[in-house]
Amino acid sequence: MKAQKFNYSSLKELKADLKELDFELPLSENTKILNEELKINNRLIPNRIAIHPMEGADAEADGTPSELTKRRYKRFANGGAGLIWLEAIAVDKAGRANESQLYLKQENLAQFKDLIKLIKNESEVDPYTVAQLTHSGRFGENNIIAFNDQELDPVSIAENDFHIITDEELDQLQLDYLKAAELAAEAGFDAVDIKSCHRYLLSSLLAAYDRKGKYGGTYENRTRFLKETIMKVKNKVDIDLAVRLNIYDAIPGGWATDQDGNPDLAEAAKLLKELEELGVKLINVTASTPYLKPHVNRPYDNGGYQPPEHPLLGVKRLLELTKFTKENLNQTLVIGTGFSWLRQYGANAAAGMVAADWTDLAGFGRQAFAYPDFARDILQKGEMDSTKVCISCSKCAELKAAKKKAGCVIRDREIYLPIYRELQQEKELNNLSAASS
Repeated sequence: MKAQKFNYSSLKELKADLKELDFELPLSENTKILNEELKINNRLIPNRIAIHPMEGADAEADGTPSELTKRRYKRFANGGAGLIWLEAIAVDKAGRANESQLYLKQENLAQFKDLIKLIKNESEVDPYTVAQLTHSGRFGENNIIAFNDQELDPVSIAENDFHIITDEELDQLQLDYLKAAELAAEAGFDAVDIKSCHRYLLSSLLAAYDRKGKYGGTYENRTRFLKETIMKVKNKVDIDLAVRLNIYDAIPGGWATDQDGNPDLAEAAKLLKELEELGVKLINVTASTPYLKPHVNRPYDNGGYQPPEHPLLGVKRLLELTKFTKENLNQTLVIGTGFSWLRQYGANAAAGMVAADWTDLAGFGRQAFAYPDFARDILQKGEMDSTKVCISCSKCAELKAAKKKAGCVIRDREIYLPIYRELQQEKELNNLSAASS
């Protein structure tokens, strides 16, 4: 299928292209099933719509939520989603992606408590909240890596400007995750995500086939950090456990990936079952890394990086990975990924997939940036407004990659269009400088 931008004016047209892809995606014109609640331990998730962790890169220098951070979560809370999975929160200073990433510590615990109170007070549905705990690894300012990687080194670290984290440092990092989980529980979060995706540090360890020591080589060693950290939190902290997980890396020789970059999901299926046995209550589905293959985890139409495939193929891949994840779990809830590119029809795909038992909840990321009250429209009106939806232009991703404050340049232009224009001007100046040197 030839690559093209979204151009569907009806479900009938979308179904025709899905048929061409031989993809039997369940689409439902009745979205009422998304209003159903879910029980998780003694807590209710009030509906089947989730907001994915979307980094705004706008924290204060010490990692405290800024006024712009609070504005974003106030808008999400007002929007009516039943679950809000907050953006990446660093567990230590060395693991921050940049100086504008959230960082939870004892000194700013009160401000995180206030953020959770704001979300709860602004929402009519009392959303379930997840804290995404992270270490940015090779994509952080300190260039900390688990091993040298011929695919990722060229796009993430400078030659001889990196640190291969030691086993002893990883042992200590487990304790940093535990401390962050304790603080998250005190702040009022319902769950913590031991983030293992997009080839940040923990995700990278899953692919550490050539690393020596107890955190590399065998399957047991490569999954050791994730599982031991989960056990530490489970044994010490009264909070639900979640994982945003790369189901596969889509990088040759990566996690659950063959040498050609195709999925080889036997280890992924095994890990999913083990995470459920360890007590993980939520799995949030994703794949690959936006730093190398953004079209895999975020199908889109435009941008400096040209997708090598029709975006609908990317949607198909993510939704099939969601179905695979659901099929390999019994009790753990699954949050599906891949709906935003479908614009207003993402609601129909979400409802159809929940009804067909392909997923338990539908997660929307970029859509929430562009259209923060999308969930309310689905739940109350049965559909999304086509004039408000994300147009998958990738400008929010460009801002985040450039370590700028990130949001929707199109739908929230008063704040983010000037920042985007500033970025474009910087790029032009850099190009001129490079041309004259």
